[in-house]
Order: sequence, then C-alpha cells, then structure tokens
Amino acid sequence: MKYIQVAFIFTAIADYQQDLLINELAEIGFDTFEDTEAGFDAFIQADQFQIEQLDVVLVSLKEELDFSYLIKEVADENWNKEWEKNFEPLIISDQCYVRATFHQPQDKYPYQIIIDPKMAFGTGHHQTTTMMMEYILETDFQQKIVLDMGCGTGILAILAAMKGARDLTAIDYDDVCYESTKENMQLNNCTYIKAICGGKEVIPSERYDVILANINRNILLDQIQTYAEVLRTDGSIYFSGFYEYPDLDMIRDACRDFGINYVSHKKNGDWVAAHFKMS
Repeated sequence: MKYIQVAFIFTAIADYQQDLLINELAEIGFDTFEDTEAGFDAFIQADQFQIEQLDVVLVSLKEELDFSYLIKEVADENWNKEWEKNFEPLIISDQCYVRATFHQPQDKYPYQIIIDPKMAFGTGHHQTTTMMMEYILETDFQQKIVLDMGCGTGILAILAAMKGARDLTAIDYDDVCYESTKENMQLNNCTYIKAICGGKEVIPSERYDVILANINRNILLDQIQTYAEVLRTDGSIYFSGFYEYPDLDMIRDACRDFGINYVSHKKNGDWVAAHFKMS
C-alpha cells in the first residue's frame, strides 16, 4: 500500500497552531503525524489523498504563518522503518507501559501494551489518547460491556480488556486501522475483542456500559444520538479529539439533548478529554 507524506516546514509555529492544523488535516483523512525539527510530517493513504482538500485547509494558514511543504509518495515498509527509528516507549500514570515489539518488557508496570501501529493512529503518544488511557486507568471496567469508536490501533479497547471488561467491540472506518487493531489484539492476547470496519451504522445492537470515542468534534457531534441509543442508563461515555473552546460546550450541549450529562474533563495542552454519563 502506498502513502502520501506531506512534510511541513515552519519558520515559527505555536503549539496551538500546530494542533489546529493537525486537527484539520485529520478531518480530511490524514491519520498519522510525526514531529520533525522543522515542523511535522503528515501521512495519508494515497488513494484517499486529494490535493484540492489540502489546498482548502492551507489557504487561510498562508495568511498567518511562513511555511513550506513537500509532498511525496512513501511505501508502507519505508514509513514503518522510519517510525520504528523514532518510536519511544510510553508510560501512562505510572501504571501502563506502551511499547513496540522491538522494545523490552518492563514487568514493574501492572499493564503492558504492545502496539505495532503501521499507519494507524493511536500509539498513546498523542495527548488525546493519553488522557483517554488515564480515564480508563481511573475507572472500574470489571465485567463491563465496552464500545471503542474510532479505535485506531485498538489501544483503548486493549487497555479496557486488561482492566477486566468482559465484552468489547472496536470500530474504525479505516481498513488500515481495522487491520492494525486485529494485529494488536493478537500481540496482547485480547483476541476476544470484536473488531469491525465501518462507522456508526455498524455498531451492533447491544447495550453498552462504557463507550470510548477518541475521534474529532464533528464526527462526535454526528454520532452522539447513536451513542445515546446504545448506552445503558447510568453508563459512561469518554470523549476526546477536540479542544476546550468552543468544542467542549458544543459537545456538552449536544449530549444534554439526549440525556447524557457532563461529569468532568481533562486538559493536556490545547486538547481535552471529557467524561459524560447517561441519566
């Protein structure tokens, strides 16, 4: 499979500006991002790349920032070699150790997750994934029925399984994420997680105790009604993939319309994760 790499070079860029740009790129299909000394690289499957969509995203940026970018085609295996060279293990809340297959295990951590993301989003390094994992580590998942929407590599479903969830479904519309989730389930002995490729239309007719949704604001707003239809009374939703302002208020208002009430939120940089409960 071929991928398109867009290498961005900035004279200067603030963290919040980079986060906003990454969020806009994610909305047009870019699913992996790597920091570089001069800016960052963004990756998208070649068959999903449309230069016209990229131009729309960048047109307003040209008025605010001095930058350049280079587009090139990258083979899957070359990207993975580059990723392996830069990937560092991650520790979440001093409880969960996230590593790749080429790192040594660390038995002092109660939860160890092996992730081989290929081109799929979700190694745990992004602030949104980190905050979602923090919420999972703080929550009782024993015997819970769990839905992970926009599962990426499956890392959230895998951690929920390690925390004792008895029934898990992981869904992503991207077939690369779907295949990555299945591979990572094998690596972590969590083959009982049900992986499905698709969007909200493929959610099984089930009642869930917990829904995990780390996607982006627009998709979350579109899917909240569907979540409300499958979430048990007093069930929890953990959302991430958006900013505190104005996104959190928009999601809070949309949830309220369906009897889903705000409980709390975390903030890491400009990103937010939030906990809601069904009344």
